[in-house]
Amino acid sequence: MSQIHARFEALRAKEEKALVLFLTAGDQPRQDLPSILETLTEGGADLIEIGIPFSDPFGEGPTIQASSQRALDRGATPGAILEAVSRYESPVPLITMGYYNTYLRLGLERVAKDSAAAGISGAILSDLVPDEGDAWGRVAEANGLDTIYLAAPTSTEQRIEEVCRRSTGFIYAVSRTGVTGTQSDVPPEVGELVSRIKDKTSKPVCVGFGISKPAHVRLVCEVADGAVVGSSLVELLNGEWPNGRSKILEFVRELKRATKGL
Repeated sequence: MSQIHARFEALRAKEEKALVLFLTAGDQPRQDLPSILETLTEGGADLIEIGIPFSDPFGEGPTIQASSQRALDRGATPGAILEAVSRYESPVPLITMGYYNTYLRLGLERVAKDSAAAGISGAILSDLVPDEGDAWGRVAEANGLDTIYLAAPTSTEQRIEEVCRRSTGFIYAVSRTGVTGTQSDVPPEVGELVSRIKDKTSKPVCVGFGISKPAHVRLVCEVADGAVVGSSLVELLNGEWPNGRSKILEFVRELKRATKGL
């Protein structure tokens, strides 16, 4: 049983849903990454997505695009990020999230081995579609890494079937078309998308894109197995780390409370 699968099983036993948090690695000084991960875990994160900065993050909105550029300007590299991650023994699954070109340039097998050695449990490659994922899937499986694919409201039934068949760990349901970013509400079609996915798999389904506050988390968790919060946390870290650690902790705790009692 993978660490990600085990986490969802444990949450199910407690009748809780998953709080999945995203941060852009390198947006703060690299040596701070272990402390940031510890803070998010202390606040109640169940899984943490570690964004690997990329020069053309076309699936991201302005907040995460800007954080990615700041990280690159700081000199962040995948190798340095994994080295920093390796200095934190995480009690929750860590998942890298990035773009396939980064992995191809470094070499798929090298990235998979280095990720596993650093304590990473899985990977999300935002622009990798499942029917083109054989090469990555082989090295990921060989190194004990889960691979999470994305399904969107515009996905065909055939694509959703492929996503469900090839994803391990969980399915990432994109709440709306477009790019990431803080939104004022959750699109009403989220329930329909989650239902379409759950008709085809018993694997957990987590919803991301535009989920930014506890009310959003609770609404999503009424239909899905977890909620992914990214842009609002990236903004908060950019403005408050490290002096506002207590504010970050309270934000995460409020999000986590919204996953309980459903």
